[in-house]
Amino acid sequence: MSVLIEYFLNITDLVSHELPHFEGLFSRRSLRRCVSLHCDLHGLEEGPADTAVLTRDQGLSYYRCMQTIRRMELKADQLYKQKIIRGFCHLYDGQEACAAGIEAGIERTDHVITAYRAHAFTYTRGVSVREILAELTGRQGGVAKGKGGSMHMYAPHFYGGNGIVGAQVPLGAGIALACQYQGNGQICVALYGDGAANQGQLFETYNMAALWKLPCVFVCENNRYGMGTSVERAAASTDYYKRGDFIPGLRVDGMDVLCVREATKFAADHCRSGKGPILMELQTYRYHGHSMSDPGVSYRTREEVQEVRSKNDPISLLKERMLSNNMASAEELKEIDGEIRKEVDDAAQFATSDPEPPLDDLCKYIYHNSPPVQVRGTNPWAKLQSVSSS
Repeated sequence: MSVLIEYFLNITDLVSHELPHFEGLFSRRSLRRCVSLHCDLHGLEEGPADTAVLTRDQGLSYYRCMQTIRRMELKADQLYKQKIIRGFCHLYDGQEACAAGIEAGIERTDHVITAYRAHAFTYTRGVSVREILAELTGRQGGVAKGKGGSMHMYAPHFYGGNGIVGAQVPLGAGIALACQYQGNGQICVALYGDGAANQGQLFETYNMAALWKLPCVFVCENNRYGMGTSVERAAASTDYYKRGDFIPGLRVDGMDVLCVREATKFAADHCRSGKGPILMELQTYRYHGHSMSDPGVSYRTREEVQEVRSKNDPISLLKERMLSNNMASAEELKEIDGEIRKEVDDAAQFATSDPEPPLDDLCKYIYHNSPPVQVRGTNPWAKLQSVSSS
């Protein structure tokens, strides 16, 4: 599919007689540039629209979002290596266009559930970098009060962060069922990786979702490796967008935020119109290993990683488009980079100085809206109080 990207520039000092038909409508110049964006379809007569509109404000917003995710994940890498962050930690750098594009293609009232590589979606769903890093370091100021860690962060309309491979997919279908039952016009985006794509529970969920026409967008973030195993070694068919069989699917470039945005809009409209679920495969790449315990170079070469960084980085791709079309200056983007660096550094300072939650808080909020309950502590003689949320 060849997509025409129409860039609207906030340049008001250009003479209006160059494009008189826009005078009084936008008071800005419109530049058109053909960009080849390939989209593969399954069970669909037509896919996303051939024309996408990117405004200057949108471009700057996507750039800030992806750059913040990148800086946040690199800071998490640093804190982990300093042994300030412990336990499981799965980083998202390289895949930023997936999170930013999906968020741009849905409504804030829609629902998102993902696997354990969840920091980016926690951020796009509205949680601050400060709360995310504090959660990673196990501090009271974390989004889950320091008790959830890397894999268990939540926000309004965001359901984590799930540590069991593939388990979030049937949960996502349940959220979609709730949307359908309530008739609120909302949808659920349920994300999983190529490593989880062979799970039997996914196919059971596909069947139920198709039978009941649930408003669920199933998204496979195909970053080419399930832990340390390449997709070619793990799957007889790597066409993950066709895995739904009777569920329509599409496959797009997950390194291009505009591709992801337009595909997500299309998928969301499909679900909202009552046509049932749809499957979307995003072809992307992670720069770090599977988790912080994986150096990421025993099953792939450093040269492979560097090639993706240099030729297909999602942030660089957007940056080059904006600069080449005069949508922003290099100085302006550099200023944004500086603001993000300061925000992340301040968040890291908070995440390393905020106190850890006291032992008495360990059993709080186990139950919702119920009387206090005594819970056995670390030994039979220790008793803790479970205070519910209301």
